[in-house]
Amino acid sequence: MHVTGIIAEYNPFHNGHRYQLEQIRALHPRSIVVAVISGSFVQRGQAALLDKWQRAELAIAGGCDLVLELPFTFACRSAQDFARGGVRLLARLGCVDTLAFGAECPSLATLKEIAAAVDSDAVQTQLHERIKDGASYAQALTELTAAAADADTALLHEPNNILAIEYLRALKKTPAIEPLLIPRAGASYHSTDIAATNASASAIRQLLHKAAAAARIADGRLLAAQLTERDYAALRESLPPAVFTNIRQLTAAQLPDHDRLLLPLQALMLRTDNAALRKLAGINEGLENRLRDCLQTAATYDELLSTATTKRYPQSRIARTLIHLLLGVTQAQIDAIDKSGPLYARILACGPRGRNLLRHIKKAETIPLITKTSAYLTSTQRAQGLATLSPLQQQLALDTKATELRQLITPQTNKKRNDFQQSPRFFT
Repeated sequence: MHVTGIIAEYNPFHNGHRYQLEQIRALHPRSIVVAVISGSFVQRGQAALLDKWQRAELAIAGGCDLVLELPFTFACRSAQDFARGGVRLLARLGCVDTLAFGAECPSLATLKEIAAAVDSDAVQTQLHERIKDGASYAQALTELTAAAADADTALLHEPNNILAIEYLRALKKTPAIEPLLIPRAGASYHSTDIAATNASASAIRQLLHKAAAAARIADGRLLAAQLTERDYAALRESLPPAVFTNIRQLTAAQLPDHDRLLLPLQALMLRTDNAALRKLAGINEGLENRLRDCLQTAATYDELLSTATTKRYPQSRIARTLIHLLLGVTQAQIDAIDKSGPLYARILACGPRGRNLLRHIKKAETIPLITKTSAYLTSTQRAQGLATLSPLQQQLALDTKATELRQLITPQTNKKRNDFQQSPRFFT
């Protein structure tokens, strides 16, 4: 049995993702594909467009065999932590042979050379010095790595290349899993051209959020009704049929509205002192003061992000920090979870071939497979506080809280789609 792992967000699942799966099947026709995906919040600190069960079901329809959730504490983190968490989870399944990933760079050798340069003692020493001097992690890493590996800095500004490098770094500790590079085809990650070949997830989300803003003004009509004929046709061409059918039926009230985070953040700042803020994940070097100042004047969530962002504090870091602040995630909790790694595999959806893989994993007893949250954590136990919970329960509690936070900012949501009541979807 050959198993290929993918670490993804599928926010949303689009034709570029389908292309990747087609390439995997071409190389390994009988491989079982297991995808580890972000849950309620994605790596850049934003709420996922669709909930995690919808995205998992659409991934199965798109060609995956099994979809697992990447715990929140790895999903809503930097590229390095996202990659490490995903690779460690796949490794703990005990059966994954290959990790497939996309990148703008077509050369695996080049990416491996850069990954080796990042881990060199010289780069690591200089990296810490640059950060102390005020550079952001991403900025310092790009400059130092480009010099050490004699690489084009443009290559290191592409998000998929950055993730590919982090996957390769993580795979050094799991030699049983081989890397499989699938060069990205079509639009670049940052492209906002919805009409481009294999339009990016960024372009799709931007179009839908623009339509949602117009739909809210127009009394909540369908998002599709706000699109021009050109954009509607381009959206249809950029998505697999099942995903397009799902999205064209959405109203604005069924998408997360990040402006709904602003008031809770302002209220939280009123009652939280700086000493308490500095215990939270991502808040250091005076960031607590900057957030206080920006929250006093911001009229929208986007304005908050843009005004708080600096060279030292990139927007993605600000966005992740705000979510950690709302959920009360401390740096001590993050450190403990990083040390232990993912402690369970949460099943979101499974296809017929995925069932065979689940039986193999259960037999090996390498990691708990969770289909029913209450078997491991109840809402009553969660209410007692993270300090009373086991390490596994602490990770799972943060997943459940992230799900409910996303629900709070989604005006019209199915209340049954929460972690304590929702079961995985098994397809036959």
